[in-house]
Amino acid sequence: MKSTFLVLLVSVCFIFGTPAVAQSTQEGAINTLTPQEKAQGYVLLFDGKTSEGWRSYNKTTFPGDWNIVDGAIHLKGSGNGEAGSVNGGDLVYGKEKFSNFAFKAEWKISEGGNSGIFYLAQEIPGKEIWRTAPEMQVLDNDRHPDAMLGKDGNRQAGSLYDLIPAKPQNAKPAGEWNSIEIISYQGTVVHKMNGATVLEYHLWTPEWNDLVKNSKFPTYNPDWANVAKAGVIGFQDHGNDVWYRNIKIRKL
Repeated sequence: MKSTFLVLLVSVCFIFGTPAVAQSTQEGAINTLTPQEKAQGYVLLFDGKTSEGWRSYNKTTFPGDWNIVDGAIHLKGSGNGEAGSVNGGDLVYGKEKFSNFAFKAEWKISEGGNSGIFYLAQEIPGKEIWRTAPEMQVLDNDRHPDAMLGKDGNRQAGSLYDLIPAKPQNAKPAGEWNSIEIISYQGTVVHKMNGATVLEYHLWTPEWNDLVKNSKFPTYNPDWANVAKAGVIGFQDHGNDVWYRNIKIRKL
């Protein structure tokens, strides 16, 4: 009886043009908060319709090559590599810096695409965002060369870029939505992807300093390991089409 009713309901909606509600990889419709999230204190950073709160890194305006389409923030890739677009560049939520938080989002990458999610980032004139911020990698593992570079897969999707690999590596193929969560609390940071905890690390510890020392980052910023205690959240322009939606956060 239930299945018959559902078929009838779908048929009626189709006939009378009732729009279907887009579903998220998480519970509920996209760009909304579940009752549990509301009770936990989550807030939306993106309403699915406007660019409110978002702007170019180190600028005051929303860049032209980023747009809102089908309930997602979308970058029209330039094909010219990292920040190669004249009207693109990295995107940040500029209303507030966050310190202790749980951040959730969904991302989808184009074939051969590369992007990233920055957190605890600082806006320094003349310096790229990655010079100050940890990055959760966003990548088409099957096609982009970064998946084969670095060490032990630490440049694959979900990883702490060039530092710690995401294990298990459970990213979905290009063109499919992935759900992520980044938790930062008093120096402890956790990456989750598609429902699994894929890594954990601890800022400002001797182990952290050693990890960074053996990476590429000190070459570009000798003080890179001294990550700030609060910063902005940003999405990377790496020259490829990428989509973000269901963006929400709660303070811890």
